[in-house]
Amino acid sequence: MVYHKEEKILKNIAVELKLDLSSISKVVALLDEGNTIPFIARYRKEISGGMTDEELRLLTEKLALYRNLEKRREDIHRLLSEQGVLTPELEVAVGKAVNVTELDDIYRPYRPKKRTRASMAREKGLEPLALLIMEGIQDPLEEAGLFLDEEKGVLSVEDALEGASDIIAETVSDNPRVRQALRSFLYEEGIMATRSKKKTESSYDMYYNFQEPLKKIQPHRVLAINRGEKEEYLSVKIEIPEEEALYIIKKYYIKNGFNSNVIIHLEDAVQDSWKRLLFPSLEREMRNDLTQKAEEQAQIIFKENLKGLLMVPPIKGKRILAIDPGLRTGCKIACVDETGNLLEVAIIYPTPPRSDKEKAAKVVIELMEKHSLNAIVIGNGTGGRETEEFVVEALSDYGKEIEYAVVNEAGASVYSASKLGREEFPELDVAERSAVSIARRVQDPLAELVKIDPRSIGVGQYQHDVNQKTLAETLSGVVESCVNQVGVNLNTSSPALLERVAGINKTVANNIAAYRRENGSFKSRKELKKVPKLGPTAFKQCAGFLRIPEAEHYFDRSAVHPESYDTAEKIMAAVGITPDKLGRPDAIPPVDIKELAAVLQVGELTLVDILDEFKKPGRDPREDLPKPVFKKGILNLEDLKEGMELQGIVRNVVDFGAFIDVGVHQDGLAHISELSDRYVKHPLDVVRVGDVVNARVLAVDAKKKRISLSLKTEKKI
Repeated sequence: MVYHKEEKILKNIAVELKLDLSSISKVVALLDEGNTIPFIARYRKEISGGMTDEELRLLTEKLALYRNLEKRREDIHRLLSEQGVLTPELEVAVGKAVNVTELDDIYRPYRPKKRTRASMAREKGLEPLALLIMEGIQDPLEEAGLFLDEEKGVLSVEDALEGASDIIAETVSDNPRVRQALRSFLYEEGIMATRSKKKTESSYDMYYNFQEPLKKIQPHRVLAINRGEKEEYLSVKIEIPEEEALYIIKKYYIKNGFNSNVIIHLEDAVQDSWKRLLFPSLEREMRNDLTQKAEEQAQIIFKENLKGLLMVPPIKGKRILAIDPGLRTGCKIACVDETGNLLEVAIIYPTPPRSDKEKAAKVVIELMEKHSLNAIVIGNGTGGRETEEFVVEALSDYGKEIEYAVVNEAGASVYSASKLGREEFPELDVAERSAVSIARRVQDPLAELVKIDPRSIGVGQYQHDVNQKTLAETLSGVVESCVNQVGVNLNTSSPALLERVAGINKTVANNIAAYRRENGSFKSRKELKKVPKLGPTAFKQCAGFLRIPEAEHYFDRSAVHPESYDTAEKIMAAVGITPDKLGRPDAIPPVDIKELAAVLQVGELTLVDILDEFKKPGRDPREDLPKPVFKKGILNLEDLKEGMELQGIVRNVVDFGAFIDVGVHQDGLAHISELSDRYVKHPLDVVRVGDVVNARVLAVDAKKKRISLSLKTEKKI
């Protein structure tokens, strides 16, 4: 059987993603040649039709999905053929199947099984009896007597009928049309029901007596229920109107004119099939399907949250004193300059049990003066509240106005204990490394957070409950996308950042760092070709994303790709621009894009990108986003009152709302219904991690440490 596989795959993707078939074909060819998604998105726009990075990643996912489907189709076609059961009807069915579930349904009756009650009945020669009963004409009691066989263990009519019934039950269970009909019924009418297995209070209280239709249950609830079941707090089952399910099955097997004894026998077999085979199988399948969809949704949320966090604008010009809070072990301090270079470390004990605030304040002020530091950042871990109170008190006596920020330190301890952390700061202990990481993640979140496994950054939803391999691949793609969107300084970036650049792996990243140590800073992009193992293919993929701000050649400072330098020179000549005008938007004259593209024989999208680079060479896209919030005073949870308006930062987005830091060491929740004056289908439609928002306090529960917030416009009465 021959399928026009690739053509079929590309057409399916074009329809599903609503993209041009010709562009998809060309993009797939580029991907198969080994081109990276960032490279195609930025430097092959004419070929892709201007597809975004996100569209290309989705296309890649669909391509893998459909290719796997075609591989499964081929495998099933081959297996059926090898078994000698491939009829023209089966061949058509295999060819028309639109997903793996349908293919598996088709193959199910022919799949080699372990010894079952039905297979043992077949060994006893009872399959002809089962077929006679299913034809419905003969009286099963009369026919069963013809199949008695002492050697095979069929000693009575009852034995024969029981074996035939087992065969019928398995046949019913393996029927693709029956399974599909029941699958649809289960989804439409099924209810997820959970009950408590323990009488103790837990975070699963709301699920101790819970039920919701399968077609309405939210993804985050599916994952919560799964976790509660795994931790043995919950028992979970799918409830379904059984009589209606049995009626659906009977329609396929019981016809008018059947012998009355046949009907009785078939009804018993159908009921056995439903209870013993079909329902348990379909329930598992439905639970797996719901879990898969919930995991996909969790990954989407984690992906968007991570993107928001990585794209938080860097804070330039801040010389920072960073504090990793602690109680018994003290607070570790790291002082860093504007570029993140470590100046000095120290330890203070302003928090209980020692509470030596006077000495700690003296150390902080001395360090501020010694290194001309102009900002303080505090991790939000254990002891963070006490440390913030100490800092505000110390700054009030300082005499200079110093801003401070409380920083989400999730993942800092992972970095500090990692091989990379030890290599960067072998002389520091883990808490001191954490303090350095806390400082640097304010100065340039992207450059610092790439050193940490994204799963440890703490912006997910049930991230530990989803497929970790798939999650890691998804998040790696987000990091790669952000790094290449921003661009990387070739002379100052760490190997951890360099290896996220398109076309560069860990070995090449380390080789670039080694080359810098041995030869000094790169003077041009061409010099990259001297780096060991960075061949022509890797150079093509990575060169445009690597910037050299001090380069003599003006395009080496920009996002213009070396392959387009000649074209860019021609564009400059055509519009009358000299190098000294680059970076001055007002000096770039208006251009008729279509006309100039035709004259220079360059793609219009490429022309637009190059002209944009003329206006802002090497521009950081994060510059347009709101900067992190620095504070000058302190709020306690007890200070919050209903109706109070505060500025906050979105720390996490989940299916049911957004968690917002309003400066009290306890994130408040803005429920999805309070995120906007208009209807919100999903929180990600209106907020992102890192957004600076104005929030109104709706309610405060100091005992449970819960804050309810609203981003809606307050209605005046």
